[in-house]
Amino acid sequence: MRTRRGRSSRLSFGQGAPEQTALLMKQPSRLDKALANVCLNCPVCRRARKRQRGAAFWLVRNVESRTCPFCRAYERVFGRKAYARRIPTPEPPSRETN
Repeated sequence: MRTRRGRSSRLSFGQGAPEQTALLMKQPSRLDKALANVCLNCPVCRRARKRQRGAAFWLVRNVESRTCPFCRAYERVFGRKAYARRIPTPEPPSRETN
């Protein structure tokens, strides 16, 4: 069945509800985590994530995401593109004693 814009109304793989896609994804291996750690420390990728513009951003977005094994592992482990901003992890609430 086609919609007005010519797209199929059926969902393709990976476009379902978030809980369904999470079940389809397998856990990253130790090797994937080690490779993703290299991408975390890569100066080009760090600059692209931080600034979101410029030559480093263009390079990571258009070239490295397809060719660099570290950038591809980053996407598998974190579920985000290598050039996307990192979501800061919330700090645990402090335990104050009165």
